[in-house]
Amino acid sequence: MHSVQDVIARVRAEFIEMPGLQLTLEQIQRLCGIEARVCSVVLDSLVRTKFLCANANGTYARLHDESIAHAHLASVKTERALERRSVHVAKRTA
Repeated sequence: MHSVQDVIARVRAEFIEMPGLQLTLEQIQRLCGIEARVCSVVLDSLVRTKFLCANANGTYARLHDESIAHAHLASVKTERALERRSVHVAKRTA
């Protein structure tokens, strides 16, 4: 029998080891071999401490991964906008 803290550490380790991982409660239960009730407590704790986020589609993902993904997407959009602007400016001055 493992303590809740042990299970929290295990679930954290899985999400750290596999960046971008998104799993449902049931998938986490199977992966870690834990009961539904314990899994719910663990996931609630990890969401409360802002390690995981609960997505609208029922999956859990690392909150840090989500913010990295959004930041990367924003920077790509900014770079593309700057490229389009520089092309437009170059055409006007030519």
